[in-house]
Amino acid sequence: MALLLLGLGLSLVSAQDLNPRAIVRRNYDISKVSGTWYSISMASTDMKRIGENGDLWVFVQSIESLENGGLRFSFHFMVHGECVEVAVVCDKTDKNGEYTITYLGENRLLVSETDYRLYITFHLRNVRNGTETQVLALYGRIPELKPSFLERFEKICKTYGLGPENIVTMSSKDHCYSYKR
Repeated sequence: MALLLLGLGLSLVSAQDLNPRAIVRRNYDISKVSGTWYSISMASTDMKRIGENGDLWVFVQSIESLENGGLRFSFHFMVHGECVEVAVVCDKTDKNGEYTITYLGENRLLVSETDYRLYITFHLRNVRNGTETQVLALYGRIPELKPSFLERFEKICKTYGLGPENIVTMSSKDHCYSYKR
């Protein structure tokens, strides 16, 4: 019995490891994205937007794949010490893994990569009043991911010209965490 429990415990720990063979970078099955997610890290060319009190300082609760191919994100954020929920619907484009949304300008949201089971990385390109902002977000199925996921996120950020100084860790800053469903 003890051996069985040890085996189960070890399999749960190894199940949280980054598996490069499970990473999907195209031909996404968006239905597999549906479910509970947690904000792990964000990066941006405009740090004010992803900092506390920034318009993109939001924490994901869930993502739902819609029948029309769009995505519905449920976020929460703090307003005057209270947790507020907001839902955002992104419209699917003709490209697999690409969506649009109008929020403080024109936005293009792309799935950068995922393994569906543990993490997903999104790339948002916002154009507002002629100014472009790039934002990357790392979400996890669990509240904390191992360092290998964060290192991979850093590498993805680097491909968009974003260094460690552009990255914010979100997982420890979610004051609404206890309100998650």
